[in-house]
Amino acid sequence: MIAQQQYTKRIFKDTAKLYEATANLIIDLANKRKEEEKKFSIVLSGGHTPEQLFNVLSSSPFIDEMPWANTFVFWGDERYVPSNDNMNNAFKAKVLLLNRVPIPRANIYSIPVDIPPAEACEMYQEAIEDFFERKDPQFDLILLGLGENGHTASLFPMSPPIYNKKVGIEDFYLGEEGIFRITMTAPLINQAHHVLFMVTGPKKADIVKTVLTGEYYPDKYPAQLIKPKNGTLSWFLDEEAAKEL
Repeated sequence: MIAQQQYTKRIFKDTAKLYEATANLIIDLANKRKEEEKKFSIVLSGGHTPEQLFNVLSSSPFIDEMPWANTFVFWGDERYVPSNDNMNNAFKAKVLLLNRVPIPRANIYSIPVDIPPAEACEMYQEAIEDFFERKDPQFDLILLGLGENGHTASLFPMSPPIYNKKVGIEDFYLGEEGIFRITMTAPLINQAHHVLFMVTGPKKADIVKTVLTGEYYPDKYPAQLIKPKNGTLSWFLDEEAAKEL
């Protein structure tokens, strides 16, 4: 069985072009939702991959084209570290993006890290359920990265969350890092209207090829679990990340 069968792929000459295209996609989806008089919900990814995207979105002309007041921000996962730690996904996004744009503070749904992980997990799940008014949570756009080991969000190889069949949030201890992580489950991600992987750099070329064209082995390559039920799945790659395809 081939890993991914239904997805669109775009390959960009460099990361600048990739992140500009991502910013334009975000803006287009957000403005469409505004025209429909509906909230635009976006889930940000962590790690280094989206940092350049944050800089693009917070600069002209993109900052002026985005309907910030109608945009609601969530995170796909979080490291259980202090909220002012550079390893904290929300902290990095706030410094590079959210503190620099006119988005209402109430529109930002950070994963709490000042209470025990299990409680933080429950609180975040409750916040998501409240946002979607107790209906099935379907985010408009979920941004994801890809680790060299095939993980995405905090869905790591052989880790407990990859076996979770529930639409929700899970916390677990990642022994290799010595910290807790909190993550959306694959079933929750797969309910989104749009899911977009952003992958750059030559170090990701082998795993991109494995995830997209190799045999389906999600225990080892959890990114293969991401298959939206009724939404779209896209991969934005720079030439270096796509060189083995």
